[in-house]
Amino acid sequence: MRDHPHMKSAPAAPDRANAAVRLDIWLWAARFYKTRALAKQAVEGGKVEINGAAGKPAKPIKPGDRLRVTRGEDRYEIDVVALSEARGPAGVAQQLYRETDEGRALREAAAGQRRLIGADQAKPRGKPDKRARRLIRALGDIDAF
Repeated sequence: MRDHPHMKSAPAAPDRANAAVRLDIWLWAARFYKTRALAKQAVEGGKVEINGAAGKPAKPIKPGDRLRVTRGEDRYEIDVVALSEARGPAGVAQQLYRETDEGRALREAAAGQRRLIGADQAKPRGKPDKRARRLIRALGDIDAF
């Protein structure tokens, strides 16, 4: 096909070696958060650090970056290995990052401490019955007093 002066050429394919992906999209694709909105909310809430600094949802990340992700009571320290903008199976998502040995040891130690703390607490017999549910509802937000 001949070049026509009014026809636009197709955009050049991006160079994958220098490519970067938005932080919130990568966290979603790596399955740290169930939705991209939750990932964005976590980043805005200061739950994600990139290379020791606070992250922003649109911050581009690239392989070699170190992330600290706080999810619930767990804190992950990971190195970005690969990029993806698409959410795939868990096995593929786990190949996008590598957890540091120190981070894994700290996270497992914290989980062990939580298990020990919970071991000495009495477990409830079961679900509360109708009378107990009414009492719970009547008390409402007792901490507000």
